[in-house]
Amino acid sequence: MNKYIGFYIDKPTGNNIFSYEERENKKIYVPKLIEGTLEDVCVGEHIVFNEIDEDIEIKAKGLKNMVEYHLNNKDIYIFDNHNHALYFWIKSLKNDKFTKGCKLVHIDQHKDMREPENYNVDMKNIDDVFRYTNDVLNVGNFIQPALKHNIFSEVIIIDSSYGFELDIEGEFVLDIDLDIFSEDMSYISYDLRINKIKELIAKAKVITIASSPFFIDQEYAIKVLKELFNCDIIEELI
Repeated sequence: MNKYIGFYIDKPTGNNIFSYEERENKKIYVPKLIEGTLEDVCVGEHIVFNEIDEDIEIKAKGLKNMVEYHLNNKDIYIFDNHNHALYFWIKSLKNDKFTKGCKLVHIDQHKDMREPENYNVDMKNIDDVFRYTNDVLNVGNFIQPALKHNIFSEVIIIDSSYGFELDIEGEFVLDIDLDIFSEDMSYISYDLRINKIKELIAKAKVITIASSPFFIDQEYAIKVLKELFNCDIIEELI
């Protein structure tokens, strides 16, 4: 059963915890999950991430819907806030789309390796994973639980020029944050980033993609997303 039916978080939990007491707006939206294609990925009207930065309240609008996209039987999930990746990893694992204990390749402007407040989740219960993902985790601490519960044996973080030169062997799940294309990352060749990610998309078992509305313009993020999949080599390699 799809629990991502579109709902608000109005308590200081999960991604709504940031600057909660100081903010004017007290709730954020978690979009509905739909099955579709890249054409269904578009910006919505709801605030999905709210934070005060340098005394300015930023009310970031995210995607209209989360999108579950299938390409040659490969699971691809596209969403805004990055913590939702954990839920989709477990969803794909339960459907035998990757092997428990394989590698995670994490491409992101940020490492997202903070410790959550607890690891109290039953990874075999998708309803409990949903609770944990939305009530406990946030955009910076969703990887450690997957390592702690042995969903992945290791994480390979690509957040630098060096990372984009790595050769990655064996089975892996690919986790992309589109903020790797933010202005802060422009010191890395755009073509290098695009081409390397295309190569990894072709090899990955499952792909999770965050649009990170607080860190990158969403229209630009969607443009880059579509470029990543608009390539004959991906069709040839998959």
